[in-house]
Amino acid sequence: MREITYAEAVREALSEAMRENEDVFMMGEDIGVYGGAFGVSRGMVEEFGEDRIRSTPISEAVIAGASVGAAMTGMRPVFELQFSDFITIALDQLVNQAAKIRYMYGGKATIPLVMRTPGGSGTGAAAQHSQSLENWTAHIPGLKVIQPATAYDAKGLLHAAILDNNPVMFYEHKLCYRTSSDVPEGKYVLPIGVADVKREGKDITVVATGIMVHKALEAAETLAKEGIDIEVVDPRTLVPLDKETIVHSVMKTGRAVVVTEAVKRSGFSAELASVIVENESFDFLDAPVVRLAGKEVPIPYHPELEKLAVPQVTDIITACRKLMTGN
Repeated sequence: MREITYAEAVREALSEAMRENEDVFMMGEDIGVYGGAFGVSRGMVEEFGEDRIRSTPISEAVIAGASVGAAMTGMRPVFELQFSDFITIALDQLVNQAAKIRYMYGGKATIPLVMRTPGGSGTGAAAQHSQSLENWTAHIPGLKVIQPATAYDAKGLLHAAILDNNPVMFYEHKLCYRTSSDVPEGKYVLPIGVADVKREGKDITVVATGIMVHKALEAAETLAKEGIDIEVVDPRTLVPLDKETIVHSVMKTGRAVVVTEAVKRSGFSAELASVIVENESFDFLDAPVVRLAGKEVPIPYHPELEKLAVPQVTDIITACRKLMTGN
């Protein structure tokens, strides 16, 4: 099987979906000739034309609102926000319109749209372009939330998102774009709401999201040399959340570390921890659940300060060591 980057996998999924269904089209700032802020749609306007690869004005409210309207008429828009931070400008259209219309119309209208957006820190983009706000949309009934960590997952889950008749928020971490993994040629669809055990282990379950999956896997390799066997669980989709896989993993290991990049206070890490303590896995715990998450500060510009603001590989290693030793 060939190996391609995360960005290439996303582009393949978009192109395959657009070739298969003429109702699928894209909207976003600079997604045409420029190819998007991170080059994901590079070359697509040459194949599909400007009617289906629509570069928009700099207005996230317009992009989201037009997508909701297009979806109501039977189109399947995929719109891109250049940075996930800019969702703040589109929240009314997403939270009060996209998420509510199917319910308020008694199922007579559906909103089959996908919001794609790069999130997270690690690129030196500073406080207004580096946040992890996926928990905001995960809080809203009516929205599905996907956060793939690998190229393989990104392609399969993006196909699933485009086929879904509900609004799907699709978060792509900036640092994942250049990572690579084995990806089949042609279309394949991964189920929404099914977690993936990225690494089998017996001592500690590490539940990680987004770029933290890669950091957890790196930490697991280091800890393996010390005789500590880590199991890494990637939820892949935050809504719906595969609670069963997480619970069964913790029942096997008896210890759990939850790692997310988003700010710890009111973050999705608390939701993941509650899944563990509110289900039968609680009776199997040999130690309290440990949460690693972002500090309660805006993301700094300086690269060293930026690293201190979010969990790193060394933080995961330290937390796992303490869980095993009890101190």
